[in-house]
Amino acid sequence: MRRSPAAAAWRDSAPLFAALGDETRLAVVGRLCAEGPLSIARLAEGSQVSRQAVTKHLRVLADAGLVTGTRDGRESRWQLVPGGLDEARRCLDVISRQWDATLDRLRAFVER
Repeated sequence: MRRSPAAAAWRDSAPLFAALGDETRLAVVGRLCAEGPLSIARLAEGSQVSRQAVTKHLRVLADAGLVTGTRDGRESRWQLVPGGLDEARRCLDVISRQWDATLDRLRAFVER
């Protein structure tokens, strides 16, 4: 069975959505978006998550191309990758257009 280019694009985007599918990682992305670059200690501050757990979550986000870390002495500062969420936006836009087309077909069918 031959796969369409769209199927390959969805498969390639799966790690991105898997990374964003975790509540803790989504909260980390939200904080980095709102506050800019932060250290692991700052990201763990005020949460129930240890610094070690934050580090593991940051690695998953980095592997998905969403964040990057830089070393500053003993401290790592993490920030969002510019355009890192663009692929998620593109995929969600495609899904939105597909739903709109499906609803339009349903509406036309019901009105006939």
